[in-house]
Amino acid sequence: MSVLDTRDATVPTAAPAPARPAARRGLLRRVLADRKARAGLLLLAVFALLGLLAPVLAPGDPSLIGDSGATPPSAAHWLGTTAKGQDVLALTLWGTRTSMLVGFTVGLAATLVALIVGLASAYLGRLVDDLLTLVTNVFLLLPGLPLLVILAAFLPPGTATVVLVLTVTGWAGSARVLRAQAASIRGKDFVAAAVVTGERPLRIMFREILPNMASVVMTTVLGCVVFGIGAQAGLEFLGLGDSSVVSWGTNLYWAGNDGALMTGAWWAFVPSGLCIALVAFALSLVNYAVDEITNPRLRARRDSRRKEKK
Repeated sequence: MSVLDTRDATVPTAAPAPARPAARRGLLRRVLADRKARAGLLLLAVFALLGLLAPVLAPGDPSLIGDSGATPPSAAHWLGTTAKGQDVLALTLWGTRTSMLVGFTVGLAATLVALIVGLASAYLGRLVDDLLTLVTNVFLLLPGLPLLVILAAFLPPGTATVVLVLTVTGWAGSARVLRAQAASIRGKDFVAAAVVTGERPLRIMFREILPNMASVVMTTVLGCVVFGIGAQAGLEFLGLGDSSVVSWGTNLYWAGNDGALMTGAWWAFVPSGLCIALVAFALSLVNYAVDEITNPRLRARRDSRRKEKK
């Protein structure tokens, strides 16, 4: 009878495991059902499509210098031309490819580094936790902008350098958040059961703890992508990127060098600046929707507002 009781006692511990993929699918469905998330994803899809179709919509070299000079928007050039005679629409479309690629690459890379550091620090504990926490605190205490400028100035210019610099400087804050979340899950019963059954640490971290951090990881990715796009534009606007690469940041850099603001040639810098703002806005919409769905307080507030409208 005691053997039967022991078997029955282990059933509740094993039962929740198959439900985790369904919970993640449920989170994805709730995100897609949210109007803010749908609007943000639609806007991101539009930018991604424009970037992919840039060679079709604006064939040729967008940085090719012409002899027309700075001209306002017209039927021939929908967004006008720069002081060098370059078509602003072509520069904006081709800049979408580079800026979106760098932004999402930085977002995924910084999140991956933060996730590895956070999981290792929370699960392994003791000496590993102390060491990783020290490294994280050092990166948090270092002023971000000067560190970006120093790294970008001493490394060879190029897109890979920008990605590396932004990844190195953008993971620490997310690592603190992910470590705290992983540490709270580390104390759950199903993790203790996995330890008792002899599961390997990597399997426990990535198969037991990580699936229960899906919402936090998603929010971290979105925040890091926003950081990547904005920081890349800032570095390139300061002239610390590769000025031969067409991106929203280099478009703003050359507009500043050509004196577009002083001469009133607003069409040279407004499109790229507006694209950066719209992409950040779209990512923020998705981020807020995820936070609203996963945060009980925000979810209760949203439900109460819906009831009041009815």
